[in-house]
Amino acid sequence: MALKVFGHKSPDTDATASAIVWAWYLSQQGIDAVPYVLGKPNTEALFVLQYWGYQVPKVLTSVSSKDEVVIVDTNNPEELFDNINETGVVQIIDHHKLVGGIQTAAPIDITIKPLASTASVMYFMMGSDEVSDLPNEIAGLMLSCIISDTLEFRSPTTTEDDKAMAGNLAHKLGLNITEYATKMFEAKSDISSFSDEELIKMDSKKYEASGKKYRVSVLETTAPNIVLDRKDSILKTIDVVKSDENLDEVLLFVVDILKEEATLFVPSDGVKQVAEEKFNATVSGDLVVLPGVVSRKKQIIPVL
Repeated sequence: MALKVFGHKSPDTDATASAIVWAWYLSQQGIDAVPYVLGKPNTEALFVLQYWGYQVPKVLTSVSSKDEVVIVDTNNPEELFDNINETGVVQIIDHHKLVGGIQTAAPIDITIKPLASTASVMYFMMGSDEVSDLPNEIAGLMLSCIISDTLEFRSPTTTEDDKAMAGNLAHKLGLNITEYATKMFEAKSDISSFSDEELIKMDSKKYEASGKKYRVSVLETTAPNIVLDRKDSILKTIDVVKSDENLDEVLLFVVDILKEEATLFVPSDGVKQVAEEKFNATVSGDLVVLPGVVSRKKQIIPVL
């Protein structure tokens, strides 16, 4: 049975493309591996796949004790199947903090690096010489992941290694990073066909912090008004999601990539308290702008 390679639920560019990259890489080592997604990828990821000539991987709806799996771009059980610990997890490749909760029957191969994307970690694992020989389509996916997760190097998660890796990949491909990133971000900003609930859950992760349960959602866009113009209906939907999932709060941040700031929806006194106490903001309505906040991993989750 082939190894199943997949990232987290609500798949973004890094979770989607890294699964493809690593399944391809394992196949080059003679290992039968197949990439999957755990839901419909976001619009940016769909653009990236089409640009580099890939079909969307099959959506994986369940796993069993018979499956051997490789997990990429997460180590958080909350972002995976409820029975993930019943499977044969053989490898984890990630760039997020170590959450804990995944259990295995035997030692496994784990690589977690403080880099901006999972594709950056894979670049590190392959080595520069091997990367230089990659097919352009695989190199293009890796570059896309780095651009996406760094917001074209605007995010504080960006390291000098990420910049160097992206530069090497772009040189190999003969690609202008800024021109390509603009196309990616335009695709990410096209959210007109999504419902309010889909927007809230599109790039969203559940966390427990300070004794409270949060869903932390981040929408990165070059056209924030497309989301903000739907404020009233989104605020109502946030309350529905909060109730349905038995959460303390839903935090929805709309990140303006170009202005490098986030607008936080404030549907409740609880979120107002988070904005004022954790982000030192002054809240006077149901939206508040947080200058300089662009990263969930570096700037949002740590203060919670």
